[in-house]
This record gives sequence, structure tokens and C-alpha cells, in this order.
Amino acid sequence: MRALKILIVLVVAVLMLTALLTRPGAVDAVGWEAPAPPPDDGVLAENTDLRQASLMGLGVLDGPEDIAVDRDGHIYTGTVDGRIVRVNRNDGQITLLANTGGRPLGMEFDEDGSLLVADAHRGLLRVRADGDVEVLTSSVNGEPILFADDVAIGQEGTIYFSDASTRFGLEDYQLDLIEGRPNGRLLAFDPDSGETRVMLEDLYFANGVTLSADGQYLLITETGRYRITRYWLDGPRAGTRDLFAENLPGFPDNISARPDGSGYWVALPSRRNPQLDAISHSPRLRNLTARLPAWLQPAPEHYGMVLLLDKDGAIRMAPRDPGGEILYELTSAVEHDGFLYLGTLGGDRIGRWAIPVD
Repeated sequence: MRALKILIVLVVAVLMLTALLTRPGAVDAVGWEAPAPPPDDGVLAENTDLRQASLMGLGVLDGPEDIAVDRDGHIYTGTVDGRIVRVNRNDGQITLLANTGGRPLGMEFDEDGSLLVADAHRGLLRVRADGDVEVLTSSVNGEPILFADDVAIGQEGTIYFSDASTRFGLEDYQLDLIEGRPNGRLLAFDPDSGETRVMLEDLYFANGVTLSADGQYLLITETGRYRITRYWLDGPRAGTRDLFAENLPGFPDNISARPDGSGYWVALPSRRNPQLDAISHSPRLRNLTARLPAWLQPAPEHYGMVLLLDKDGAIRMAPRDPGGEILYELTSAVEHDGFLYLGTLGGDRIGRWAIPVD
């Protein structure tokens, strides 16, 4: 056993040295002091609540990252191969709406019943009911949008969407998290003028976006800092930002408002990574980590978890599936008619969980 441990240490050392000497350095990391994660007690005590969920599209859907619900209660999602599909709410039958030719991520229906889609490869899209796909914008200030991630529609029709990183695309998303720089931004598209503008910069992996019930502000998840930023659209604080929630127990992904306006659901594709937190202060170790083979880099935990935040950003519920027995790597949580619909970046299913009645 001792000899095996020594061999493993030597192999890892050789791989790390090889990575340091041979792989080009695409990452220019910065250090920061990651806070200790909140303890697993109280509202964050471990539970198995999400194991009560039923599953839709099991084994058929590949990476249904986000969820949108139409006026009839049918479920829409995008998959790894570019498809956008409808899942019938009654019998679970799956039908094809369109193929974007990219990787559809965040999506939301507009007032006309068209689906607005943040496509990681193609930008901001409009998908009409007949399956027609229109690129609304793929650049801003003459530069391409590298990583469109999530979308929200303002009360006056402005379309807000996140550009997760201006340096790394979807395939290299983990490098942005390792680098730890504020490469993300919030963009806005005006359907009337066709103008795309930058609303907010210096975000640490800008991910989920949602509008408050009163339209006063937007919430943007910063995956790389375990927090949620609030950007004020109206009122005396318009054009400013503050922190809505911080030191979350995992990496926040998409965020959605509850239909009654009482709070927000946040999907966590993984809990915090102790190894990544341990080297948060060291640019040298972070750069070295980025040069390692992908299988040696920090990876999402096989775990299912979502958070319910109230209007003040406090955690009120944290249903889980430890070990990811049926739900894992959750990237979206959307409430409709008493159920929470759960999407995943790397799984093959949508979860449908009955929200407990208070």
C-alpha cells in the first residue's frame, strides 16, 4: 500500500512538471482570499429532499441547461447538440422546435410567445413558434460576444443578457474560474434600435440573470465569487450595483424569480471545491492548475442542490440530493404551478419537484 501511494505521488508530480514545462499559459490568474463556506447546519443542513423529484426526458435529453415554461405550461429546454425542444407537461412527449446550430443556454419567452435564447456560440437569438431562428446580436462595440449565458426581459422590452467571459468560451469555462479575474459583463439589447450596449463590467463569471418582480433591479450571479450582484435599473440608485447575497455554499448558476415575487431560486451545479478555495490566494498555483490535464483540474461535484432566497437575499430553503442519486450538476431552477423544474448542464434529465407548502 505504501509503495502504491508513493507511485501515485510520483505520477502526479511528473504530470504537473510536464504541464508546467510543455503547456502554453493561457491563464493569468489573480489571488483572492476565498471565505470559509457556511456550515451545513440550520437551513443548510444536509437533506435528501430533491430525491422526491420525478424525472422528465430521462436518457433522451443531453444537457438541458435551462428551463422555460410557455403559457400552456409546456417545458422548453436546449441541449448540447443545439436543439431546442418542447416537453409536453401531460405525457412528457418531446418534440423539436428548432436547432440553433450552437449551444443554447439561458432562455425566456417574450410577450409575443417567441423564445429568447442566450447561445454560448452564436450570441442572443430569437426563436419563433414556427422554429425560425434569428440572431439578434452577436457583437458589442465591434467585438464578438464570446459566451452568451443567460437572458432576462425588462418591463419596457429591453433584453438583458450575460456574457460570462470575454476571454474563455464555454468549452474552457473552468479556466475562467481558475484565473479568477472579472472577465464577465452584463449586456443589453434594444429590439427597437438593434443596439447592443454594455451595462455592467468586471463581473466574476457572469452567469444567471433575472429581473425583480417590480422591475427595479436585475440580479446577476457571479459564479467565480460565490455571490449575487444586484444592478439597479430604476429609482435613486439606478446605474449602481451592490451585493444581494454572498458566500454561498456553492457555485451559483441560473437564477429565477418566484411567480409571486417573494424570492428567487438559485441552482448550484456544484458545492464549493476545497482544493480550489485552498489555492485561491496563490496566482502561481492557480496558473499551474490551469496547465494540468483536464482530468486533474477541479471538477464539479456529483451533487444536487438549489437555494431559495428571500427578497433580502437570505437563504430560506436548500433542498439537496447528496451524491446526485437522481439529480446533479443543476444549472437552472424555474417555478411553475407549485413545481420546481430543474435543468442540468451535464445530465440527461429534467427534474420536477413539488415545492413544499409553507
